[in-house]
Amino acid sequence: MLDIKFVRQNPDLVRNALENRGKTGNLDFFLAAEEKRRELLTRIEDLRNQRNTASQTIARIMKQKGDASDLTGRMKEVSNEIKELEKELAPAEDAVRDALLGIPNIPHDSVPVGHDERDNPVRRLWGTPRAFDFSPKAHDDVGRDLKILDLERAAKIAGARFPLFLGEGARLVRAIISLMLEIHTTRHGYREALPPLLVNRESMTGTGQLPKFEEDLFKLSGWDYYLIPTAEVPVTNIHRGEVLNEADLPLYYTAYTPCFRSEAGSYGKDTKGLIRQHQFDKVEMVKFCTPETSWDELEKLLSNAEAILKELELPYRVITLCTGDMGFSAAKTYDIEVWFPAQNCYREISSCSNFTDYQARRADIRFKRPGKKGTELVHTLNGSGLAVGRTFAAILENCQNEDGSVTIPAALRPYMGGKEAIAR
Repeated sequence: MLDIKFVRQNPDLVRNALENRGKTGNLDFFLAAEEKRRELLTRIEDLRNQRNTASQTIARIMKQKGDASDLTGRMKEVSNEIKELEKELAPAEDAVRDALLGIPNIPHDSVPVGHDERDNPVRRLWGTPRAFDFSPKAHDDVGRDLKILDLERAAKIAGARFPLFLGEGARLVRAIISLMLEIHTTRHGYREALPPLLVNRESMTGTGQLPKFEEDLFKLSGWDYYLIPTAEVPVTNIHRGEVLNEADLPLYYTAYTPCFRSEAGSYGKDTKGLIRQHQFDKVEMVKFCTPETSWDELEKLLSNAEAILKELELPYRVITLCTGDMGFSAAKTYDIEVWFPAQNCYREISSCSNFTDYQARRADIRFKRPGKKGTELVHTLNGSGLAVGRTFAAILENCQNEDGSVTIPAALRPYMGGKEAIAR
């Protein structure tokens, strides 16, 4: 969340930033709640000062054998008033925090101002889309014909928007995950984690999913546990409530997990194939660093995600998300979009974001510089490295052959027992 003092002292700046995002609703509520909280604090402090001054006066009167009963009676009334005001203060402070939790991060100055995805500029292109001498099929048709992807049986087992990989399809998914983790751990310096798939409310709040996006989450009935929407949540919360040493920063983590999202409000969009699922696999990258290095770390994070697509020789482009298309907690985001020939367009396969100190303030993740008093908030970053199901889909579409087979990218063959293609 944002710094309460900063928002209070710079309401016009914050309002302008939120207007660029297209979201300003919680700011007015916050300012009103904060004014009420400060009025209560001022009144309580004034009454306490009155009581302290009166206590000294009463002590002098009593020492001189005088009668302080009137003043003592008034101070009992003051004490009772303080107690009543303190009862009002607690919900007032809760209202301020709730309002602050609902205000998104402020976009970095380098983020282009825009309304939606149509205003996202392309930063660069890599690779040339393959020229097919036949009409390429959609990935779900390729997978069905090869009997390696069965969405109909998945729907029977669970419902719509769940995958079922079979045979060489399941093996290919495992190979993709292994390749991603191998590259990130051995080439890019990430430490592998295998985190819980269930997290508590505090963890979801720490990374910004709660309270704003509860309808997008799967919650266990009768338990204060949520299925993770991404490994970003448990991995970022590894250091929740901790003070790190500057010498240990930056910290890099990578994790493979299944991810679970209700996709509330997305019905009718991308329902065919593997693009938008309730359950999907992803390899995530998470960073903790000092404020002065976080923007360089974002560029490195983006490069780490790109390296996977280059290894797989899949054409892609990088776009910078505009203010109106960024995620709630991000200060700046790059999306990587891979080429899908059957759809004749690029589709998102990774999102790489710098959250600055927004998540760290919510999760209370700090660091200490040697020789300096106090602590500072770390900066957190995360990126998909990559979405596994979409990588699987991109391989099926880009590497399909006219006879229905799929050529396995060379980088994956060691994980596929040397197999060069998946055929009928």
